[in-house]
Amino acid sequence: MRYKKFGSTGLFVSELCLGTMTFGGEGELWSKIGALQQEDANRLVGRALEAGVNFIDTADVYSEGRSEVITGQALRDLKVARDDVVVATKVFGQTGAGVNARGNSRVHIMEGVKKSLARLQLDHIDLYQIHGFDPATPIEETVRALDNLVQHGHVRYVGVSNWAAWQIMKALGIAERLGLARFESLQAYYTIAGRDLEREIVPMLQSEGVGLMVWSPLAGGLLSGKYSRDGQAAAGDRRAQFDFPPVNRERAFDSIDVLRQVADARGVSVAQVALAWLLHQKAVTSVIIGAKRVDQLDDNLAATAIRLTDDELAALDQISALPPEYPGWMFTRQGEFRRKQLSESDAA
Repeated sequence: MRYKKFGSTGLFVSELCLGTMTFGGEGELWSKIGALQQEDANRLVGRALEAGVNFIDTADVYSEGRSEVITGQALRDLKVARDDVVVATKVFGQTGAGVNARGNSRVHIMEGVKKSLARLQLDHIDLYQIHGFDPATPIEETVRALDNLVQHGHVRYVGVSNWAAWQIMKALGIAERLGLARFESLQAYYTIAGRDLEREIVPMLQSEGVGLMVWSPLAGGLLSGKYSRDGQAAAGDRRAQFDFPPVNRERAFDSIDVLRQVADARGVSVAQVALAWLLHQKAVTSVIIGAKRVDQLDDNLAATAIRLTDDELAALDQISALPPEYPGWMFTRQGEFRRKQLSESDAA
């Protein structure tokens, strides 16, 4: 297990992060993803920590709050020292019947953090993330509220999830102008079957020193290798119950064919190679893995031992490359001379 610097902070987190969306099973949506109760969750958390994972991600809406409860209790049951684990959770989604029990307003953020702390049984949250974009709340209100939480010690760092590049840049600009705590991470969907992030968001993250946490790195199980091109999989599999995130299946299965070639040659699972590809991407800080069983978790953990060769990476990159779009193809065309000039300067 390697540990990476988190955004522009001095914090280091494991390259794999344990996701807890499979904990609880409360509510119609979340029951389709997983329904692990305390004993099974304890086993998963214990195994992840044993393997060197020091990063755990949850959210206030997962299983209607039950995921946070189980996660916090697992840390207590396993007697995990508080400074040995980095705990991340999120706020934004609907958590009550009231008209203000949702969104990124100061009201919802302040109420949300108190309830998350209580469910997690913690005195502070290491990473508090905005779970989605709220068109009804000014970004400055959200950034100021998050800064208050940092100043009061309830939260150590703040991050965001599922925002566009321009939205994140606006928030970073507001934070810099006003001297407030800034977003240190983005949690986003990114896989070899869904590389859209590379168009605008990845260059922005690298330019601004913002870390990247990847959710659904196996595209909801599609990259596990268990599915055929006709979409058939064993009953009860994640995609059979909850077909998300959306993917271009033709392009995805073209990528899976090459993933399987690499996996077969190495004697490892397709899922391990898909995760290893992500771990080789420079923009990625940590990849969030979820599981229902310890053997699934162990298979994912084994991806950290895979070092893909240049030829393997080139083959995977070629089959999964994004189709050209403007203005990207224009950047490539117009910037060719300057890139060559820069390369020759660096080599001199």
